Amino acid sequence: MASMSVSLPERMRGFIRSRVKSGEYHNESEYIRDLVRRDEERLRSDELLLRDLRASEKSGVSERSLSDIARAVKRRAKTA
Repeated sequence: MASMSVSLPERMRGFIRSRVKSGEYHNESEYIRDLVRRDEERLRSDELLLRDLRASEKSGVSERSLSDIARAVKRRAKTA
């Protein structure tokens, strides 16, 4: 595994140490790796959301009313 040197203000270093001290992480590196993994997941989630939003925008405006859509969702939920 490659190593990386990062400079942090003392306040952040203290926070990282407190997270490790809480027992949730074994060491500072594990905490940083977890942050990076979570950020990667968030970015993937954001990309999927944007893709879905763009697809829905391209699909146009629905002729159905909000009430019609809500009834359809409830029917679908009952059969699921």
